[in-house]
Amino acid sequence: MSETFRKFLRTLPDFPSDLPGFDPANAPQDPALLFKQWLDEALDAGEQQPHAFSLATVGESTDGAPQPSSRMLILKNIDDDGWHFATSRTSRKGRELSGSPRAAMNFYWPALGRQVRVAGTVVELSAEASAVDWHERPRADGSDNPDWQLYALQPAEIEFWQASNDRRYVRHRVGPDGSPLD
Repeated sequence: MSETFRKFLRTLPDFPSDLPGFDPANAPQDPALLFKQWLDEALDAGEQQPHAFSLATVGESTDGAPQPSSRMLILKNIDDDGWHFATSRTSRKGRELSGSPRAAMNFYWPALGRQVRVAGTVVELSAEASAVDWHERPRADGSDNPDWQLYALQPAEIEFWQASNDRRYVRHRVGPDGSPLD
């Protein structure tokens, strides 16, 4: 099966034929503004959950070696504290963040051939902010959840990636202040 499956995978299209261009020289310096612009364009392109991202964390495997894991979450906000997301402190990702407070987010918008990667240190936000986030969740029954934690990823690097059908992909890697890292 592996040879047949490999050939099948090679027949699948990588990106749509009509991709937007991206010139980092014309992008806003503030990475949060550029992200918001790309998010709006993803919405306009029909992306169903453009605020969804994969969060990668690292914990320990059963033999004690570092073990990466990832899962999908929803972006809650971007402000001076960082890029917000929430989970239970007792979940696997909550435990991993407690042991190693570093993570990476990856947003992917296939209709536009775009990705945004954000990596850095994660901090816990206040109990009050966490409670507000818990109560703003859809279908919350009004009860409290003391394990619910709102986190902020404080970026060390942000990469905006634009696909191109000629394979000349554009990578715009910046620090949190928008200064180029490459």
